[in-house]
Amino acid sequence: MSNIDFEQLRVAMVEDQIAGRGVRASDVLEAMRAVPREVFLPEPLQEFAYEDAALRIDEERTLPQPYLVALMAEALSIREHARVLEIGTGSGYATAVLCRLAAKVYSIESNAALAAKAAAVLHSLRCAHVQIVHTDANRGLPEHGPFDAIFVNPGGSEFVGALKPQLAIGGRMVVSAGTDPAVRELIRVTRTGPDDYTVEDIADVRVAPLDVDAERIRSRQAEWPRAGSADALLAQTIAGACERFESIESVDLAPLLDRIGDARVVLLGEATHGTSEFYRMRERISRELIERKDFDFIAIEGDWPDAARIDRYVRHAGHRPSQWSAFARFPVWMWRNQEVRTFIHWLRTHNAGLAEGDRVAFHGLDLYSLYNSIHSVVGYLEDVDPPTAGIARRRYGCLTPWQSDPASYGYAALNAQYRSCEPEVVSMLGDLLRREQRYAAQDGERFLDAVQNARLVANAERYYRTMYYGSRASWNLRDGHMFETLKSLLDFHGPQSKAIVWAHNSHVGDARATEMSHRGEHNIGQLCRMDFGLGAYLIGFGTHTGSVAAASDWDGPMEIKPVRVSMAGSYERLCHESNVASFILPLPNPASADLVAGLSQPRLERAIGVIYRPETELQSHYFQAVLTRQFDEYIWLDQTRAVTPLETETTEGLPDTYPFGL
Repeated sequence: MSNIDFEQLRVAMVEDQIAGRGVRASDVLEAMRAVPREVFLPEPLQEFAYEDAALRIDEERTLPQPYLVALMAEALSIREHARVLEIGTGSGYATAVLCRLAAKVYSIESNAALAAKAAAVLHSLRCAHVQIVHTDANRGLPEHGPFDAIFVNPGGSEFVGALKPQLAIGGRMVVSAGTDPAVRELIRVTRTGPDDYTVEDIADVRVAPLDVDAERIRSRQAEWPRAGSADALLAQTIAGACERFESIESVDLAPLLDRIGDARVVLLGEATHGTSEFYRMRERISRELIERKDFDFIAIEGDWPDAARIDRYVRHAGHRPSQWSAFARFPVWMWRNQEVRTFIHWLRTHNAGLAEGDRVAFHGLDLYSLYNSIHSVVGYLEDVDPPTAGIARRRYGCLTPWQSDPASYGYAALNAQYRSCEPEVVSMLGDLLRREQRYAAQDGERFLDAVQNARLVANAERYYRTMYYGSRASWNLRDGHMFETLKSLLDFHGPQSKAIVWAHNSHVGDARATEMSHRGEHNIGQLCRMDFGLGAYLIGFGTHTGSVAAASDWDGPMEIKPVRVSMAGSYERLCHESNVASFILPLPNPASADLVAGLSQPRLERAIGVIYRPETELQSHYFQAVLTRQFDEYIWLDQTRAVTPLETETTEGLPDTYPFGL
């Protein structure tokens, strides 16, 4: 163990696992750098001290995940003169962190042996102003209160009622709640008066500890699955039931189109945001749906104003000159890539042979483009109603200080002394809607664009206020906005209109079939299924290994990263073990009861977004799902490669309206 540089590992942990995920409080980051996590572990486990997970020490003790400790500490906003109560000392790791933030820490541990062990370690770390109290946690410590902050370790949510009166006025308590033993909702309770409290959902967190012995066994596993095992037989059943294809270009999609039938919305997923084969297969399916089934528009997991530039290009329409280029912000490669450009070229050519009213549109569903949308609303009003444009500038001016970093607005809005911009941006949307008859008569398409941008600004303002901690509220707001946008587009394009959606599996698959539902999250797939029933067709994608375009941190540079081989016990490993390189698998498959039964058991499923951290893949990128309830079809591509990103310069020879030009 002597050759391990724990200090270097601790610095890397703070940078990658904590600061890299958005924890910004400098005192919290310094406390995390100062506490040696390895001293809380027996020597055989110390090599795992800086894993991005909770660690099970023994039957009674668990070392909490560093990120969770830092996130809770930051949410408490502990000041140097604060008095803090901790519920559940456990190993004492979180206690040591709190000691470096507060003037006095009281920590309750109901197990006498654990209390003694933790006290000894804390004494060795010279945590002099910490008092370990061996008592029943359900009563707290009223005799030592009131407390400026109460830190409740996972599993202590039942004590909240007794602890609330022990908060000082203005004091905060953070606790995890929920029924899922592995994934909980982090809650902050703030006392605002003698009998008044506010409750906020601030994060979804994984609390299940990493079983180190199981990980060691898994890492030493030989071939999986064993011949004759249930999973080996299920992999063979997949091989017999799937529709194989040699290449994306040659795949016969007629059976898939027959199964899609008269569906009004077809949702095409992807297991990453940077895999070439996923984009190319979605293009093939989309082209068939457009040519054979007369679908009216594509709606992507991309920003509305950026997609509007592409829409004008593919439908041969004019565009408003601007200072920005489509999809030029992080993650640039997600839509600014060769695969998307190929599809855009095809769509423009396809539309050239159609009457103006029959051309296939291209729309964005997402809400990240706060300031481009403000620019679009003001620009529209300058043309149709200049006095109202002036009003819009004043109302949206509330958001101007945060133009370069919208997430900082959300961080500032956490402070109760900072006034949110919600009334201004909501009133602007209301004004536009009240003038619908007057504005739409001039140009229905432009009015739709302006209203959607105003709606986006209103929803984005709320999103940035709730996204800082990544809670379920921000996820639900975002997917709710995308679904609301999709519905508006279907209404605009007419009662018989049909839509193709391109988005990640985590948005497209029915959330009720995944662990997302335990966190209270919903997504577009679930909302479409509930609204359209069988009129929504959900198609997921997966891969075993290869390469992917992704970043290590938000706003970080794009990297071409190797994709780790899929984990044992996952749906991806099952598909890989079928020994079929590429296939389409109908779900459920009426021809094979064994297949449906086998795939209806919860398993791990991988999701790689714009961020990919292979070193923490199990914690960061796998979740539980039931495939047969999540999707109607599953498309498998065993070996995949990264998308080809485009440069941001204007491509020579393309018309001035080309959407990717500067």
